[in-house]
Amino acid sequence: MSDSGQSIGIISVGAAVPERVLTNADLERMVETSDEWIRTRTGVRERRIKAEGEASSDYGALAAQKALAKAGLEAKDIDLIICATFSPDEYCPSTACRIQHKLGADGIGAFDLNAACTGFVYALTVAKHMIAGGIAKRVLVVGVDMCSSIVDYQDRGTCVLFGDAAGAAVVGPVSKGRGILGEFLGADGSAGDWIWIPAGGSRKPASAQTVANREHYLKMNGNEVFRFAVRVLGESVDRALAKTGYTIEDLDLIAPHQANIRIIEAAARRFGLPMERVLCNIERYGNTSAATIPLVLAEAEEEGKLVEDHLVALVAFGGGMTWGSVIVRWGK
Repeated sequence: MSDSGQSIGIISVGAAVPERVLTNADLERMVETSDEWIRTRTGVRERRIKAEGEASSDYGALAAQKALAKAGLEAKDIDLIICATFSPDEYCPSTACRIQHKLGADGIGAFDLNAACTGFVYALTVAKHMIAGGIAKRVLVVGVDMCSSIVDYQDRGTCVLFGDAAGAAVVGPVSKGRGILGEFLGADGSAGDWIWIPAGGSRKPASAQTVANREHYLKMNGNEVFRFAVRVLGESVDRALAKTGYTIEDLDLIAPHQANIRIIEAAARRFGLPMERVLCNIERYGNTSAATIPLVLAEAEEEGKLVEDHLVALVAFGGGMTWGSVIVRWGK
C-alpha cells in the first residue's frame, strides 16, 4: 500500500515462449543422460529453446504486449520498465531499454535488475515501492531469461534443467484490500560461487583462454543449492506473511520458482500444503530463471486455477545467492 493508502498490485500478467521444443529424448543425443534420469531428478520432460538470432528483449517485449493487452493498456500508459534478467541481449544497453524501444515507449525510465532466478520477485518489490514513492503510477515488470545462451550443453548437471521464456506484469493501483500485501528479500554473497558464470565480467574479461575453458557458461553446485533452496523458500514466505497478518493456512496458492520438482515438493511439505495448491509447470518448461513465476501465474490464470481474491505467495531463490517472497491478494 502506498503512503496515500492506495493499494498496489499486479493488474495483469502475460507470457511468451519460443516455439522450438527440446525434449529429454533430444538431450539423450547431445549429452550422456536419459529421459528417466532427468524426469526422476528434476521433473522436466521438455523445455523451450530460442531460435538463432533471437534474444531476451524479443520475448520480453512479446510478454509485455500480452500483459498490456490484458490490462486494456498501451505502452504510453506505462511510466517505468524494470527487466529482471541475467541473460541480457548484451551488457550495454540494458535489455529494458531494448524492450522499451520495441514497445514504442521511448522516453520513460527503463533499467535491468539482476538477482538471477529471484529477479522477478525483486523487480516486483522495487516496482511497488517506486509507485508508493510517487515516482511512477504504473510499472511494467518483465522477467526474461534465454538460459540456452548461457548453458553448457556438454554439462549434463545443468543443461537438462534450463529453458527459455519471458513473463511480464503490469503493476499499478488496484482495489482496496488487493495487491501486494507483504514482501521479503534476502541475499548471501558468501555463497556466490554456488551458481555463477566465471568469465565475461570485469574480474575475468573474455579471452581466447576463457572461451576454450568454457568459463562463459553457467556453473552450479547442485547439492548446496538444493539444501539452500529448501531452507530459504519456507523462511522467506514466513517473513513475508508476518507483515500481512496472514499465515500459511490462509494461502490459496503458492507460486514457487520452477527450479526442480524435488525442491518444489519439499517446499510443499514444509508448508504443509498439498501439491494441488502449488502452481507448477516445470515439466513443460524447465527452469526459465526470472521468467518462471510470471509464466506459471499467466498459465494458472488462463486455466482458471488463479482467480479473483486468491491469496498467493510468490517465492523464489537464485544465484547470488538471493531469495525472496511476495504475498499478493489477486485481482484488480
